[in-house]
Amino acid sequence: MARIMGIDYGGKRTGLAVTDPLQIIATALETVPTSQLMDYLKKYCQNEEVEAFVIGHPLSLDGSDTHASPLVRDFTEKLKKEFPDKEIHFVDEAYTSKMAMRSLIDSGVKKKDRRQKGSLDKIAATIILQEFMEERG
Repeated sequence: MARIMGIDYGGKRTGLAVTDPLQIIATALETVPTSQLMDYLKKYCQNEEVEAFVIGHPLSLDGSDTHASPLVRDFTEKLKKEFPDKEIHFVDEAYTSKMAMRSLIDSGVKKKDRRQKGSLDKIAATIILQEFMEERG
């Protein structure tokens, strides 16, 4: 089996997570500057077999688009062109940043270290990927 990659897309930074090859466990991978994201994904997919991407879809509480929704749509179109053979799925990313922060606090990460937003982004990507895996059963 191939891995599935979770993506918490952001204007400045993007958090990434992946499953193991058996698609049992989601693990935080990296936080990448968004300007370097596509190059990172190309390189990663050359070295690891990835069958699908799961992207956090930013929605408001009422289900409408947020200010970030057009950015995610643009990124998704680029991803489809670059990786036409990969499936793309979406997961509502509401509260993933709050859940990621709670995870950092619960795991004992010091307040100073929690301010590093890169940690938050890759944990949010892991939560997105876990939610996808749970939904799919």
